[in-house]
Amino acid sequence: MLTILGFAMIATFLVLIMTKKMSPIAALVLIPALFCVAVGQGAKLGDYVIDGVGNLAPTAAMLMFAIVYFGVMIDVGLFDPIVRGILRFCKADPMRIVVGTAVLAAIVSLDGDGSTTFMITVSAMYPLYKRLKMSLVVMTGVAATANGVMNTLPWGGPTARAATALKLDASEIFIPMIPALAVGLLAVFLLSYVLGLRERKRLGMLTLDEALVREPEQETVLAGAGGGGEDRLRKRSGGSGSADLTQDGDEDEGEDDFKGLDPDRSTLRPRLYWFNAGLTVALLTAMIMQLMPIPVLFLLGAALALTVNFPHMPDQRARIAAHADNVLNVSGMVFAAAVFTGVLTGTGMVENMADSVVSAVPDAMGPHMAIVTGLLSLPLTYFMSNDGFYFGVVPVLAEAGAAHGVSPLEIARASLAGQALHMSSPLVPAVYVLVGMAKVEFGDHTRFTVKWAVLTSLVVLGAGILFGTI
Repeated sequence: MLTILGFAMIATFLVLIMTKKMSPIAALVLIPALFCVAVGQGAKLGDYVIDGVGNLAPTAAMLMFAIVYFGVMIDVGLFDPIVRGILRFCKADPMRIVVGTAVLAAIVSLDGDGSTTFMITVSAMYPLYKRLKMSLVVMTGVAATANGVMNTLPWGGPTARAATALKLDASEIFIPMIPALAVGLLAVFLLSYVLGLRERKRLGMLTLDEALVREPEQETVLAGAGGGGEDRLRKRSGGSGSADLTQDGDEDEGEDDFKGLDPDRSTLRPRLYWFNAGLTVALLTAMIMQLMPIPVLFLLGAALALTVNFPHMPDQRARIAAHADNVLNVSGMVFAAAVFTGVLTGTGMVENMADSVVSAVPDAMGPHMAIVTGLLSLPLTYFMSNDGFYFGVVPVLAEAGAAHGVSPLEIARASLAGQALHMSSPLVPAVYVLVGMAKVEFGDHTRFTVKWAVLTSLVVLGAGILFGTI
């Protein structure tokens, strides 16, 4: 019964947000509350929610201070050279812009944290997508899928969890999987190329003149992470887009006009560039080496960045206020998700769902349990947290595989296949950073991304089988 209700709760949530009948925050709170009452445990709802909030509070704190930290770094100009480099490569070609999004997301994902990856990627690419009227779900879909493949890095989480759950060495799991994961990343780049060609066909081939250089006759307003830098865009060939995409012909609302990183904005701190770069490298290094909990690192980093770059209190308050919307939206979503995960775990739904799925595997599939694990990793890492999957399901699958001579290492490697899909799960806090900053509805992102993420995960699994690591 709990199994049926668990899957029904998740299905109800997904249907309601994908059809836009409810907002994600409302659905994350009300749907599990109703199902908690339906299973006869309504009296314990408060305890489940408090447990869920307690488990996700460190994540919420990390996201809050990470948004402030990277927001300040964007304000002071740390990422301006990266943005300019991406813009020079992309020019105004939609195909290059989508490929550039995938490359940037993959590179930044080396820090092992999805939230920071999405903050940097969206901050750099969002202005171009809006100014050229490109599809924002293409940006979120490509970024999430690229980050999902890179999330398998030993310090990213899933590999460490698999190693811990099965008492294995993380390097023995990850290193043999590198060729398969490389194929998966190439698949993401190919996907971005194809999606970029579609956008080019829809919008036409464009040229971008004087990128990031403000025209003297136009005034721009610095807003949030970046301002100004109006660019003239001209149609060069084909497509169904507008024939003239100059600033004067843009029909978007003012907040959606192209706002590059204004090279003259008042928040720039060029004399502190190397301090900020060193601080960021030190922060990411400490994160990878796990010297301190990530929320503590970002808390200290944000406080230090604000104090050094903006020593005057009014300036500090202004920077915090500039990023307050993102902080509130993301942290609110995370705490709403705590209700969902709290009920799912507290009522025993997750455990029953996992047991039911594992018991449904026929005995004849025992010798192929690694492949079964890879296939199950797609839906299970989407419908439950990584902790629930790696600590609750993977050990059971490994035990079943061992009875048929399947190595736990193969099970662990196969369990990584679904990460490309996992990063778009409604139970992953980082995805709310992505859709929130990109101003994309979560339902729209889900409808667009899931099919491509599933395809990428299957490519990783297939490559692992082909290379003999699974």
